[in-house]
Amino acid sequence: MSSLNNELIKTKQEIDRLLQNWRALLDAMPEIVILIREDCVIEYMNPSAISTIGDLCGQTCKSNLCVIEDCREDRCPVRLSTNGKSYSDLVETRIGDVYVEYSFVPFHGYMGDRLVMLVMRDISQRKQHELEIANFHANIEEILQKKIDELGESESLRKDLSKQINHLKKQLKQSGQTDEMIGSCRKMRELRDMIFQVADSDATILICGESGTGKELVADLVRNNSHRRDKPFLKVNCNAINDNLLESDLFGYEKGAFTGASARKKGKFEIVHGGTIFLDEIGDISPRMQASLLRVLQNGEIIRVGGNSPVSVDVRVIAATNVDLAQAVQDGTFRLDLYYRLNIINILIPPLRERKEDVVELATHFVRHYRQAFKKNIDFLPDKIINRLLMHDWPGNVRELENVIQRAVLMAKNNIITERDLYFDVNPTGNLKGNYFKELCENVESSSLKDVLGSFERDMILQFLKTNNGNVQKTAGQLHVGKTALYDKIKRYGISAKMNKS
Repeated sequence: MSSLNNELIKTKQEIDRLLQNWRALLDAMPEIVILIREDCVIEYMNPSAISTIGDLCGQTCKSNLCVIEDCREDRCPVRLSTNGKSYSDLVETRIGDVYVEYSFVPFHGYMGDRLVMLVMRDISQRKQHELEIANFHANIEEILQKKIDELGESESLRKDLSKQINHLKKQLKQSGQTDEMIGSCRKMRELRDMIFQVADSDATILICGESGTGKELVADLVRNNSHRRDKPFLKVNCNAINDNLLESDLFGYEKGAFTGASARKKGKFEIVHGGTIFLDEIGDISPRMQASLLRVLQNGEIIRVGGNSPVSVDVRVIAATNVDLAQAVQDGTFRLDLYYRLNIINILIPPLRERKEDVVELATHFVRHYRQAFKKNIDFLPDKIINRLLMHDWPGNVRELENVIQRAVLMAKNNIITERDLYFDVNPTGNLKGNYFKELCENVESSSLKDVLGSFERDMILQFLKTNNGNVQKTAGQLHVGKTALYDKIKRYGISAKMNKS
């Protein structure tokens, strides 16, 4: 009996030892370890479990610990374990605010009771990192998608711009090989249409317009759109050559026709045979030259100076003048029959003041041209400059505008044209007249009264400085302002007295 008791004591001691070892092992594990009885009461929690979840020993797991969300009978670890099943695959779930992954196995207690051992690992930090990465990827995708959308819009815009550029090239090609006839107002569109309509005929053309409107440019456009475009083309300024020299220059001369005529020489009409000749300032030729020119237009033949035999020529004549030939006929200074021969097709070029809507387009064209010529990085034309250009009367027409822009680009110090760089010859006659006051009133609609009055004051100072050859003191006396006050205004408006000296 005593030996049996001793054996029982040894057995109990061995069980206690195993139990202590078992607890020491579980207590030392970093994982969360929970033992649950088959009646769902929590039997044991190691220190890791208590520190993570709290001490729930003796409490039911159904009310305090749901290891599987939406726990059902077919998924409950306790039920599965009591049926002798284990689950070695890791399952992720959340207990309160703690994310864990777990597996479970059946476990028999030292008293033979059936338990479930849940082994869990806290993965909250890992889940946080995964969430951050997921958010980062979502943000990246959102940013990338936004950029893709923007690039798509940019590509669409680029294609639209490309179409516009191609359309522009097409329009330029339609205009022929010209020196760029700028202007899109109604009068200029009608002018182009007329040029394209008559260019391919052999009819004589008379181009009328004020000085500086671009008569030579129209002549180029007519010739370049005609069937004679590949034939000779000569330009003659009738006003720049002495009358006797002009006759020999146009019609040639025979040997001995005058002193120095040592051999026969062909004139321009013979040289340009089959092509086109442009006679500029035709209204200034003498009556003698008018008779000779009439023979060419009537019969298609010329007679050389000092000769008697006519020479046949095939030449298309384009003439230009800024003189009112109809009035010249009435005054008896121009032949009526020659006027009719020249005026078969009359092309009238409008002055710039009658097509102010083209000023911006012309100014932009000249800025592009002269910034390249002068190697200046001009890329901005402010509204104030545009308003000043629109207010001007342009007595010198497109040529005057080109001169103004050329000088402004040359004088500009930065990449922008300022009012200091803009200088007008108010009027070559030295007074303010014509439509100037009318245009001042019209520009009040697009500018403030202060700006309009400032422009008027600037033009007045410029005019008096020009009249007085840049003499500031004399100008101040005539304007009844102090010399110092006038210097302040000159500085404010960017005027240079030196530029007004002749």
